[in-house]
Amino acid sequence: MEQRILGKTGRPVSVIGLGCWQLGGTDWGDVDDAAALAVLESAVDNGINLFDTADVYGDGRSEQLIGRFLKAHGGPDAIGVTVVTKLGRRANPHTPEAYNATNFRAWLDRSRRNLGLDTIPMVQLHCPPTPVYSDQAAFDALDRLKEEGVIAQYAVSVETVAEALTAIAQPGVASIQIIFNLLRRKPLEQVLPAAQAAGVGILARVPLASGLLSGRYTKDTVFPAGDHRTYNRFGQAFDQGETFSGVPYEVGLTAAAQVADVAAGLPGHVTPAQLALAWIIQQAGVTAAIPGARNAEQVRGNAAAAAVPPLDQATLDALQAIYDNLIREHVHSRW
Repeated sequence: MEQRILGKTGRPVSVIGLGCWQLGGTDWGDVDDAAALAVLESAVDNGINLFDTADVYGDGRSEQLIGRFLKAHGGPDAIGVTVVTKLGRRANPHTPEAYNATNFRAWLDRSRRNLGLDTIPMVQLHCPPTPVYSDQAAFDALDRLKEEGVIAQYAVSVETVAEALTAIAQPGVASIQIIFNLLRRKPLEQVLPAAQAAGVGILARVPLASGLLSGRYTKDTVFPAGDHRTYNRFGQAFDQGETFSGVPYEVGLTAAAQVADVAAGLPGHVTPAQLALAWIIQQAGVTAAIPGARNAEQVRGNAAAAAVPPLDQATLDALQAIYDNLIREHVHSRW
């Protein structure tokens, strides 16, 4: 699989990574230990060497499973895997003041134990309150942790374009993680060019709009009560943009059906999910897309998106029309 350098880290990572939120708990439905480890195994077998997790995914379960997997394979260097995690959402209350050196150290010590790593390759501030992006003390604390070898690099995960642009201006920020997909195109306008100019990586999260762009869901699909696609559909628990990319479900279904029609017209049996992922990684400035997966088959399908040939102009125009006609009014001004 093609690899690209992850921003200022100097690390080559696969253009399709693995988002590991779903390995942590019930937010995506239950995934037992055996299934989670099989997902990680399939990822490596299919050329994926970037695992994205967080300390709050299953209250550490996702990190612990990754740590267990790495130990069984002789450590990350033995299999060439880069693990990135996140910190900050453990804070209760989740306030700007919680993003301080004392908490950073405690949270990172816990993550290092979970992952079985002395040094975490890259930690990301996990969608902190907006003032944190301008808080020099927070970034100074991360610089000290980097000097001490607790982390090798640091980055930020953001909700909005404005937050991304503020973070890119911080000289120590190696990468930006942002929601970017066929239904969330605003980062194309300023974030991707600014990141390229600054040598900052871009990790595209929610690349399949919480599964909408897989084309598997209908108006009759029922998600478990503990699944964020039920409990956060209107932003009740955290930012609405994290669920279906903030697109109203019924509107998203219509858009997904049209994306599936475009995919059906491509040569080589490209699935809707593969089309959606290929579109992302073919955008200038993107380092990797980080879709999740609940089983080995989904991992294989996602990985295959890296081999989709460059999309022609007619395909790009058709996808743009779907956004302009159905999606833009719901999301473009919000994030």
